[in-house]
Amino acid sequence: MLHIALYQPEIPPNTGNIIRLCANTGAQLHLIHPLGFSMEEKALRRAGLDYHEWADVIEHKDFESFLQHTTFNQIYALTTKAQTYHHQVKFAEGDCLLFGPETRGLPVDILNNETINSIRIPMKPNSRSLNLSNTAAIVLYQSLHDLAYKGLK
Repeated sequence: MLHIALYQPEIPPNTGNIIRLCANTGAQLHLIHPLGFSMEEKALRRAGLDYHEWADVIEHKDFESFLQHTTFNQIYALTTKAQTYHHQVKFAEGDCLLFGPETRGLPVDILNNETINSIRIPMKPNSRSLNLSNTAAIVLYQSLHDLAYKGLK
């Protein structure tokens, strides 16, 4: 199984879209608090439609709790500051894709954590970043490709 972790997500529709992505791919979703919205928020439900019941969402009170209560093969943090591109990694079962808040990305102390591998998506020079849910979909499907789309048809 692959995992997606959202660190302090802020925009409900992005999280709703990622819930839908996880429901359709079998990825495990982790939400790391504090969240910038309520899980009952209408925009979250609208974006996730009825997929929320098919996606397993685990909530963690903070980043330390997330690290303490999970075991992953590798954790890959998506950041525009990375030198390694997502397609240069060979993803494996049990890997986790970690994404930061939409307005500020992952903090430096998380990116510098020894358990974190930073990767990026190629973009035009001087671009800010892609939308969170789009980035999650691109990198998750690259990961699934590396696993020969196991369990999907």
